[in-house]
Amino acid sequence: MSIHLVVAGLLLSISAFTNTYADEYKIGVVNAIRILEKSPQAEKMRKLIEKEFAPRDRELVASQKKLKELEDRLTKDAAIMSETERKKLERDIVNQRRDLKRSQDEFREDLTFRRNEEIAKIQKEIVDAINKVAKANQYDVVLSEGVIFASAKVDISQIVIDHLKKMNGK
Repeated sequence: MSIHLVVAGLLLSISAFTNTYADEYKIGVVNAIRILEKSPQAEKMRKLIEKEFAPRDRELVASQKKLKELEDRLTKDAAIMSETERKKLERDIVNQRRDLKRSQDEFREDLTFRRNEEIAKIQKEIVDAINKVAKANQYDVVLSEGVIFASAKVDISQIVIDHLKKMNGK
């Protein structure tokens, strides 16, 4: 008997064995990004952060408007200003630009930090929801990251979203 026939027979046996047992497993797939985007918890987070950062955002807009007014004034009146007055206005503009940039950078950093903080909380809720849905529906394996394709038959994302909505209502 040649080695090729033995290997072929072994491969067929392994394939039949694997197919027999693979059919007994219930596998689900979740799209974590879709769940995060569609969950009511994420919507609450967006509104909370928007409300929390709205006053600072309004301050930044007001500072931008004030700076623009100074720049327009310099452009319009530079020819009729004394040199001292023009230099003082230019200095004020440079200082306000610097302050505005610093404030914008701090705002972005604070917003990013706060958003990440809230997303971490939601991700924990999502993982808990996936576990509960998987156990309640008797899934053996639930996959998330790294799945290139999953048919609608195994995608349980909507079930998890519905569970999160139910949890949000309580």
